[in-house]
Amino acid sequence: MQAAGYVEPRFARVREAFEANFARGEVGAACCVYYRGAPVVDLYGGIADRASGAPWREDTTALVFSTTKGVTAICVHLLLERGVLELDAPIARWWPEFAARGKESITLRHALTHQAGLALVDGDHLTLADVVAWDPVVDAIARQAPIWEPGTAHGYHARAYGWILGEVVRRATGRSLGRFFADEIAAPLGLDFWIGLPESEEPRVAAIVPAEPPADPRVRELMEQFTGPDTLLGRVMSGPANLFAYDERWNRRELHEAEMPSSNGIGTARAIARLYAATIGAVDGTRLLGPATLAAACTEQVSGSDKVLLLPTTFGLGFMLPPTLCLAAASGAFGHPGAGGSLGIADPKAGFALGYVMNQMVLVDATDARARSLVEAVYACLSE
Repeated sequence: MQAAGYVEPRFARVREAFEANFARGEVGAACCVYYRGAPVVDLYGGIADRASGAPWREDTTALVFSTTKGVTAICVHLLLERGVLELDAPIARWWPEFAARGKESITLRHALTHQAGLALVDGDHLTLADVVAWDPVVDAIARQAPIWEPGTAHGYHARAYGWILGEVVRRATGRSLGRFFADEIAAPLGLDFWIGLPESEEPRVAAIVPAEPPADPRVRELMEQFTGPDTLLGRVMSGPANLFAYDERWNRRELHEAEMPSSNGIGTARAIARLYAATIGAVDGTRLLGPATLAAACTEQVSGSDKVLLLPTTFGLGFMLPPTLCLAAASGAFGHPGAGGSLGIADPKAGFALGYVMNQMVLVDATDARARSLVEAVYACLSE
């Protein structure tokens, strides 16, 4: 498949890697790379909607799942830099109800680093309407107790990360996180990216294609053992109330319009790359985070066994770090992948930022050959 878009000659390897991904089962995708504050790769191709055959266009957007967490982290760091938030202050300073049931000492740092002990949202009574309404789900989190002592271990807060940080932003600024992002970051940078998609933008969204289950019955049995409905991992990833399994439900308007700052950002690869580029340098005169803020955000906070994912993970302040982030990423890189394969990443030392979005989901992120090959190609181009 020949990709549309453009690539500066120095970065021709990225085009080769992008086009090769379609031989690996890619359906539709886009990749953008900024280098030293300017776009050098902007590619797209394939099918945006397999049912209708609609092509992936220059302005096609995609749901990026947990790549949204990196966007949310940038919002929080912007507020930290402005002095609106304080990293080691208790969350209850801004959200008093959160202090219930032993949570009075949980800090913003704990939430950013998945140490709050609230990975499992205790909300079997919640409905999708409750999640869309926001207040019921954050009220449920405020009422529950941690499932491990905060600060003693880390475990991936797949959904709660966004609701906790989003409520802190709402209490501190009077604006939802999606509204804050739209006003303070997306508008100044001209980003096609939303947390809470306006109905007017719905026609541009690519249709997610869920990952196929493993063909090997032994692998399926092993997955069920670790991710079944009675396991912590299974309940965290699909919860609360089994509302969020990774299937066609994510193509529904209800899940696009809600604000889920951990999970349902929708945008272009171009927007993700431009956003990350503006965290490590100026993009058309706009830089989001100062050097000290950026250095703190990318400093390793926790590493080792993850109580939810049951494998080693490494986090900075809200960002995944290598090798969890992407197996091809160099030390010093930061960002966040999303379920199924999407990725936002920046490497301050190398001077680049990359956004990758797609609609064909796969089961593993860090080892996904598609995103890894794109990152590897960027590094190869810079080393020539």
